[in-house]
Amino acid sequence: MRIATFNVNSVTARLPRLLAWLESSGTDVLCVQETKCSAEQFPHAELRELGYESAVNATGRWNGVALLSKVGLDDVVLGLPGGPDYEGIQEPRAISATCGGVRLWSVYVPNGREVEHDHYGYKLDWFRSLTTAVAQDAAGPRPFAVLGDFNVAPTDEDVYDPAVFAGLTHVTPAERAALEALRAAGLSDVLPRPLKYDRPYTYWDYRQLAFPKNRGMRIDLVYGNEPFTKAVTDAYVDREERKGKGASDHAPVVVDLDLDR
Repeated sequence: MRIATFNVNSVTARLPRLLAWLESSGTDVLCVQETKCSAEQFPHAELRELGYESAVNATGRWNGVALLSKVGLDDVVLGLPGGPDYEGIQEPRAISATCGGVRLWSVYVPNGREVEHDHYGYKLDWFRSLTTAVAQDAAGPRPFAVLGDFNVAPTDEDVYDPAVFAGLTHVTPAERAALEALRAAGLSDVLPRPLKYDRPYTYWDYRQLAFPKNRGMRIDLVYGNEPFTKAVTDAYVDREERKGKGASDHAPVVVDLDLDR
């Protein structure tokens, strides 16, 4: 089974590229973040033509997550159970389902904006709720993973220049501690030292030629429980999909599983 996660930065703006990538990559299940559309605007019909069922948690212009599957889409849960509100709203940042016997969460963790901003505290609260919510799934006997845009670089090796990010969100001790707490719930980073590319970041800003200069960050992650990680046969960042006109500012992270291992 091939599972991937991809922050598409607007599913409507990226739809032709997304459909082409799904066909060429042979992906069975895709976790999508930053759909930037309402549930009614989501391209269910176009995806169905490629053989994908889809479930979406989206409310409009910002945020939004989805799961696309060719191997079943059962027990769908929209949202983060027990998750915090931001300015009185439960933002659409999580969706989970069982696909081909594997339990998967697609998450889009809040950005945090600035360390002194209310959104930073909301981000840490959201992480705590996520850790509590996934603990039961992580401890179970079936393969389980939480995938998505975590908006945290796990280590200094996951940013192109740690000095550039000093004092900014995405690299603070509190954010990295939140990731560590999530791993302590029974999960591990499927791609701690990547198999392809020396510095396989997953996000590059559109500005200042960040992608050609490889000034990126690894913030799109796959955290799996032991049954999931034991089944992994390959894992990589598809950097090629970040190239060219109309690309997202993120690249997909792809994981291959052999569930009979």
